[in-house]
Amino acid sequence: MEQDCSHMVKELLPQVDQLVASGQLPAALDQLHALEKKTRAAADLWSTTQLLERIVDICAHAQEWVMLEQQVAAMAKKHAQLKQAITKMVQKAMTYLDQAAEPTRTELIDGLRKVTEGKMFVEVEYARLTRMRANIYEQQGQINKAADLLQEVQVETSMDRREKTDFILEQMRLCLAKRDFIRMAIISRKINQKYFEHEGTEDLKLRYFELMIQYDVHEENYLEVSRHYYAIYTMPSIKADASKWPSMLQNMVLYLVMAPYGNEQVDMLHRIQQDHNLETLPHSCQLVKIFTTMELTRWSVVEQNTDKQVLRDRVIEHNVRVIAKYYLRATIQQLTRLLELSADEVETFISKAVVSGTIYARIDRPAGIVTFAQPREGEEQLNAWASDVNKLLSLVEKTTHLISKEEIVNKIAQAI
Repeated sequence: MEQDCSHMVKELLPQVDQLVASGQLPAALDQLHALEKKTRAAADLWSTTQLLERIVDICAHAQEWVMLEQQVAAMAKKHAQLKQAITKMVQKAMTYLDQAAEPTRTELIDGLRKVTEGKMFVEVEYARLTRMRANIYEQQGQINKAADLLQEVQVETSMDRREKTDFILEQMRLCLAKRDFIRMAIISRKINQKYFEHEGTEDLKLRYFELMIQYDVHEENYLEVSRHYYAIYTMPSIKADASKWPSMLQNMVLYLVMAPYGNEQVDMLHRIQQDHNLETLPHSCQLVKIFTTMELTRWSVVEQNTDKQVLRDRVIEHNVRVIAKYYLRATIQQLTRLLELSADEVETFISKAVVSGTIYARIDRPAGIVTFAQPREGEEQLNAWASDVNKLLSLVEKTTHLISKEEIVNKIAQAI
């Protein structure tokens, strides 16, 4: 049955303060424990909370950190202890963590983690304490321990969304530091990118995409890397800073041209080409122009101090597509000259393009000829011939009409 014990608490607290001031700490705690038992039995939340917080205050002010840890653990285990009171007590104890010196601070964090572990009503406090402990491991150079410890925490909806996102980003960062890329990818899916559209989330957005860039560079997902740079590039704070957006735009273009050929890559290239800022970056502008123009390009024109092998492959693949568009047939010798490759490399790149569905080609090795024209079915061939004949007759009719028109104009001119 609930009872109001607030008047008893208000009477006791001044007496407790006098005992603490005179150095009688055990006696003060005994009186607080006696009244706490009554307020707990009476289910008086306010009074119980006041007493538990005062116990924490007394131990912290006396620098009795071991006693503080013991008192918090003992009070949390009391029969029928109020959950809200435990939460307030833990929160109060956490405010004093920075006042404790190492290694006492670490021991106190471990003690509070034991108190909050497995309790839903203090899961936010448990997550915060675990993050503090992980930071200590990281400072000691124990990255694997820090990452493993933080991964144990499942962030639930009771945490503020900004803090939850920040916590997940920390988990991602430690996974990258540990080189655990699979777990990092799994954790990254917990973040909804639409959240970054809210005001005041730009710093979180920047951290998220910087982490995703590191992951996708490792996985060689160059199109995704380019998208991440584009997301950073379009942020208002980056666009307004002339010292930051050029590098973002430059990296975006570089990774985009390194991405495998596809509809999304081509579409993004043409959209970037419309950006007026690109004109201020000659090298990036040249790269975009090369890959959006169906012309052969020499590797020496685009060679630079980047991932040369990947970029060289993309240039060769571009040249293969250009040749397939303008040539019906070509000899291997011609292709080696045009592509500046050996005969084996020419076959390799053409085979890759055929397998990916980018071009159609058939190689006649004995004859040394590559055919790029796709054979047609009989009906399709007849339709093509009929279409060509119709076009020819149309041109003949149009030409005849123009000749007749000129003859009439000349006759009228002579008559005048």
